[in-house]
Amino acid sequence: MGRPEGVLLDIDGVLTVSWQPIPGAVAALRELRADGVPYVLLTNTTSRTRRSIAETLAAAGFPVSVESVLTAPAATAARLAGTRCLLLNSGDIREDLAALELVDDPDDAEVVLIGGAGPEFDYRALNRAFAALRAGARLVAMHRNAYWRTDEGLRLDSGTFVTGLEYAAGVRAEVLGKPAEAFFVGALEQLGVTAAEALIVGDDIESDVLAAQRLGITGVLVRTGKAAPGAPRRGDGEPDHVLDSVASLPELLARLRR
Repeated sequence: MGRPEGVLLDIDGVLTVSWQPIPGAVAALRELRADGVPYVLLTNTTSRTRRSIAETLAAAGFPVSVESVLTAPAATAARLAGTRCLLLNSGDIREDLAALELVDDPDDAEVVLIGGAGPEFDYRALNRAFAALRAGARLVAMHRNAYWRTDEGLRLDSGTFVTGLEYAAGVRAEVLGKPAEAFFVGALEQLGVTAAEALIVGDDIESDVLAAQRLGITGVLVRTGKAAPGAPRRGDGEPDHVLDSVASLPELLARLRR
């Protein structure tokens, strides 16, 4: 682990829960900004556009802009530009997917594209996705998170449905958001730092922390969001650091940078 020169931060469960700031999160980011520590927000959120996320966070007091937010849909659009996609997602993110050709007919799809789960993931929709896969479409997931935390508790996410489609169709999904290596590499390039010079803060031990640690990024798990007390623990390793919340991040950074 090197001296941290840049920070990657998850949003949901780290900075906010149901888009309400976690206590101390706004102050922590403001302190990083005041200390000249560059950061980028790296999120698998697929229910809102990149612009909407930045505007919501800025309205809550976070010092962020659209340029400081990297999303799984944005990475997907860059990777699949011009591809005919059958989209299954909860939330309207078509603005961020303008580079794709979204289709309704399973027979027209080159890719079955899975975003975040919600009421849209009913039997009819999943069966249309299954039909497209049987017809030869590839399965691509913006992420495969098992669950996320809202103000009403843990809720199933699309990883459950991606696994089911893989099993039914006999295929393997390509994942473009976290924990995909390319997603982290893009964030490092934006910050202008190497993996050894970066630190990630997340509430998902596998997709955020351990995935980044495998690339040489220092990992910090916060005990909020998915990692709050009482939540299931998923992961096959240990984080480099554990904090009660992101509010303690400036103190940890100061210690590591001395």
